[in-house]
Amino acid sequence: MVQLIQNALRDPRLSMAGKRMFYYVLIGIIAGLGSIVFHYLCQLGSYGLMELMAGYRPPAPAGETHLFHPAGVPFRRWMLLLLPAMGGIVSGWLVYTFAPEAEGHGTDAAIDAYHNRGGFIRGRIPIIKTIASAVTLSSGGSGGREGPIAQIGAGFGSFLATRLNLSERDRRIMLAAGIGAGVGSIFRAPLAGALFAAEVLYKEPEFESEVIIPAGISSVVAYCLFCLVFGWGSLFDSQDFLFRNPLELGPYVVLAFVLVGGGALYVKSFYGVQRFFARRVHIPNHLKPAVGGLCTGLIGFFLPQTLAFGYGFAQMALDNQLSTLFLLGLAFGKILTTSFSIGSGGSGGVFGPSVVIGGAFGGAVGRIFHAVMPGVVTQPGAFVIVGMAGFFSAVSNTPISTIIFVSEMTNSYHLLLPSLLVCSLAFLLSRRWTIYEKQVPSPVDSNAHLGDFFVDVLGTIRVKELMPQVRKVEMIPENMPFSAFRRFFSSTRQHYFPVVDEDKHLTGIFSINDIRSVLFTQEIGDLVLMKDIATTDIIATTPSEDLNEVLKKFTGRNIRQLPVVREDDPRILLGMLDRREVIQYYNQRVDTIKSGLHRINIESDREVSQLKTIRVREAMNAEPGTIQEEMPADELHDFFFRSKHRSFPLVDAQGRLTGVMSFSDIEHYPLTEEIKTLKAKDFATRQVVTVTADDSLFLSLSRISQGDYAILPVIDGPDSRRVVGVISRRDIIAGYEKFVIHRGFLKGAPPGKG
Repeated sequence: MVQLIQNALRDPRLSMAGKRMFYYVLIGIIAGLGSIVFHYLCQLGSYGLMELMAGYRPPAPAGETHLFHPAGVPFRRWMLLLLPAMGGIVSGWLVYTFAPEAEGHGTDAAIDAYHNRGGFIRGRIPIIKTIASAVTLSSGGSGGREGPIAQIGAGFGSFLATRLNLSERDRRIMLAAGIGAGVGSIFRAPLAGALFAAEVLYKEPEFESEVIIPAGISSVVAYCLFCLVFGWGSLFDSQDFLFRNPLELGPYVVLAFVLVGGGALYVKSFYGVQRFFARRVHIPNHLKPAVGGLCTGLIGFFLPQTLAFGYGFAQMALDNQLSTLFLLGLAFGKILTTSFSIGSGGSGGVFGPSVVIGGAFGGAVGRIFHAVMPGVVTQPGAFVIVGMAGFFSAVSNTPISTIIFVSEMTNSYHLLLPSLLVCSLAFLLSRRWTIYEKQVPSPVDSNAHLGDFFVDVLGTIRVKELMPQVRKVEMIPENMPFSAFRRFFSSTRQHYFPVVDEDKHLTGIFSINDIRSVLFTQEIGDLVLMKDIATTDIIATTPSEDLNEVLKKFTGRNIRQLPVVREDDPRILLGMLDRREVIQYYNQRVDTIKSGLHRINIESDREVSQLKTIRVREAMNAEPGTIQEEMPADELHDFFFRSKHRSFPLVDAQGRLTGVMSFSDIEHYPLTEEIKTLKAKDFATRQVVTVTADDSLFLSLSRISQGDYAILPVIDGPDSRRVVGVISRRDIIAGYEKFVIHRGFLKGAPPGKG
């Protein structure tokens, strides 16, 4: 038994699992402490501003009592006009001075970091977000706590992964674990927090599976820490509502449509205000939250219940203590105050207001149906719970985690069936809107996974499968004089030249590009040996290597061909593998997978569809050099020797495409007097294959591979044939790297420092 334990402890997989467990627990501890600090700051700020200055003490939910005794200050309604604006000034100055990314609702920023920034969040953002959000919310600004605390937890997860030099994938997972820990603790819903972190990333009903377990561990730790300080139990207290009458589903369907309409209004109002402040309000950014706060205060002057969090009024709705008119005023007023508070650049979340708005709509609908059909709808409070879940499902595209969220927050699990119905309907009817603009439809659309499918295909292919395409080439003795090589070169079409010793062992390699500038220089004839020209830093591959690694070698040095050497002796050359053959074989494999002739456990049609969506204009060289068809031959030689490129479009005096001119078209012609009388048009290739800027990269890849072309001219149309760019193998590989491979290859390096 002891030996078994020792062997297990030495297992590197167990060691790595232990490290990761430690990281997730640490994230949970920091997120839990962040929740405690943030909650205390909000309570302290609300007491010092709302209560002591305005004499307004909003009710608290049953599971969250006030930390300070009533101050007994008389109510000063006019102060509600000014407090949100004062908070907006402080919050705006903090955010736009130190961390502009902390504006708005933090969950969207965390989602964007996951998809587009490799999980990287600057280290200062959690601190600025905590203070700015506490100021905004405790001064009367309408917002929620999940956005700030999500960004706090996500920020620490990102910071920890960056400091430990972990991979980009690990940093994204730890960021999402921080989201789950923060949200799960502040709302006392650990299971929902973990599911929310995995579901909120996408518009479709997708879960980021690799996130759920880490987020679950962190969320449980953060929840326990938070409850140790502020007490156990759910955020809201509700009766044990039961669903027993199928006829009640009819009113619930009506509720779903009401919630969809309210959700559409919420999203349009929120982003309408945001666009208005961004485009029409021409004042410094740090003053815009003050203007939004003034608008919030104006509404709060007449409807104080729409200020700050509003969770206490949701609790009163659950207890059926509010009138229908009050509930409708709370819902519509909360939509406006949240839009002005956060949409103007203030700092706060959007989940908390959604809970209050959805509960108010649900309570109003429940009370109406209770008055009309009391035998069917016996408990209006049940509609408050279902309304909370349905409304946030409508605006966030997170139906599953929201059902669990509301069930945990209210400690009521008997309404899962009507909640599932309403959330599903709300989700299906509101696909056009989302409060989280940084969500992407599915993992295939995320930059975090953009290269996964492509890399998976390449990783299944070994070089040995391409051995029939590996070319045998002439090897150059290392003691061959340059003059002898020049004679050899005049009779070969080879572009890469392996250099070998007397035993035929590979010692170096060079390409035509390495000798282009001295190829016709007579003076160095017998003075230079080929071993002096060849590079000994040989980048090679072996039959067992996968094409994923091979393509990285191609793109890393922009190499067109790689030597293939023996596994047991890298000095023995088997042949040269062309980059074109790798891409062509990949295309064949994808076609084979699509046709069902060879099944592997990935969905390669997704990669192909990605390539078909990339336009040529996104990868082409938009400033290509061109050659005039009347250019004399001697100028042509000088032009190519000075240029780093091998092929150019040939154009007439009007700039119209007439052909393609390559170095290979003239490299075997010595500059005799007869040759000097010729023009570029006498050497050029006239049959030209072209693409347009709106064609797909996949089409370009097919055409350039089928014809083994160096470049494809990009024209603006078949009639004018005006050249607007060129696309080459290098551009196509760069397009692959930028849009498909890049995210799968990068490891860890953060885009900046905090």
